[in-house]
Amino acid sequence: MTHRIGLRYRVTLTFMLFGGIISLAMGVILYGWTISMEERLIHETLSIEMESFINRYMLYEKTTPPSSVHIHGYVITEKNRETIPLELQHLGVGAHHLTLNGKGFYVAVSKQDQKQFLVLYDDEQIRHREQQYIGFLLSGGLLMTLLSAALGFWLARKVIAPVSSLAKQVADLGSEINQPLHTSDFANDEVGELAKAVNRYRGLLSDFVERERSFTGDISHELRTPVAVIEGAKEVLLTSSNLDQTLLKPLERIDRATNQMSRLISALLILARKDPDEDDPVTLCNVGDVLQQVIDEHHYLLDHKLVTVTMEVEQPVTISSDRELLYVVLANLVRNAFSYTYQGDVMVRLQRDAVVIEDTGIGMGEDQLRRMFERHYSSHGNEGHGIGLSLVKRICQRYAWTIQVQSRQNKGTSVELHFMESDFSLPV
Repeated sequence: MTHRIGLRYRVTLTFMLFGGIISLAMGVILYGWTISMEERLIHETLSIEMESFINRYMLYEKTTPPSSVHIHGYVITEKNRETIPLELQHLGVGAHHLTLNGKGFYVAVSKQDQKQFLVLYDDEQIRHREQQYIGFLLSGGLLMTLLSAALGFWLARKVIAPVSSLAKQVADLGSEINQPLHTSDFANDEVGELAKAVNRYRGLLSDFVERERSFTGDISHELRTPVAVIEGAKEVLLTSSNLDQTLLKPLERIDRATNQMSRLISALLILARKDPDEDDPVTLCNVGDVLQQVIDEHHYLLDHKLVTVTMEVEQPVTISSDRELLYVVLANLVRNAFSYTYQGDVMVRLQRDAVVIEDTGIGMGEDQLRRMFERHYSSHGNEGHGIGLSLVKRICQRYAWTIQVQSRQNKGTSVELHFMESDFSLPV
């Protein structure tokens, strides 16, 4: 599951990271520069002490080497070499840093007249000050990072406020696409232009919806009227006592076609309306009755085929859905099973929360399975126009039903239609 971070907090996080990186870089630079300056000053101090000590020693050999809290001096000669710490005896001329008796020292070494002069600087206090300085830099960096985060949060709040206001207006309007946004509430900047663009888009969408409503109303009248005329003429012919028996089968085909067209028109008109709302009246539909009706009305597809149809009702189920839409879904699934099974069995089972249809027909390949719900795709050549299963997919999306299909070529197909847990109820 992806957790999305709000734009305001992303801007704040960016400022905080930027402030932290700048603080870290500045801290490293300042620390390096300070240590370099510190060592340079120590070496200059040691050089001055060394020069002063040598000058005094040359004037008077019994001059006492420098000795204080931080600075110590030594003169190494052949007579006193054994009394000098071993770590100091073999140092070359120049600047050094060594550890003596567990303490660190900066050491300056010089030679004159077979004598070795050493001046040591105790670095204990320097290391203590360095630790304090590191703590100061870390505290400053942390403070800088927190200030950057606070500044970023404040700026993000100021900058994103118009966007948040625009989002709130759009959310408050909801499906009222005829109601425009209050563009006067926004400055003449990018957000203001966005608000105007949203208004223009809502206007286009409103015009489209109005045209769709007009088309839906017109098509409802224009299609239902000829279908009703055909049904009326069919009823007259079927009840006629002088009906030629050779016309009976064509009239039965006309009867099935008009019934299918009528249901298809009703389904398309229902789908053209908005998604089902919680305030819509609840329509209970007995799945078993609809399933039996579908099987009876499509049994003609098995004429002259060695196919056995079995229907098992494990548990009667009533769901909340439009009967016409449920009929269209089940009719498409049953019709495909009957149409593409030439011998063998078709098993239809009504389970607690699903309808399972299994057949021993010609089956489908992987490409057919992948594309079977695409619009205008026919999985078996040119038979049909490929609208049935795409319509099934739309209806299932409307009610959040799921379809699972398993198929093997020349082995058969198994289709499972699962209803939503909240949609069905078991009759008492």
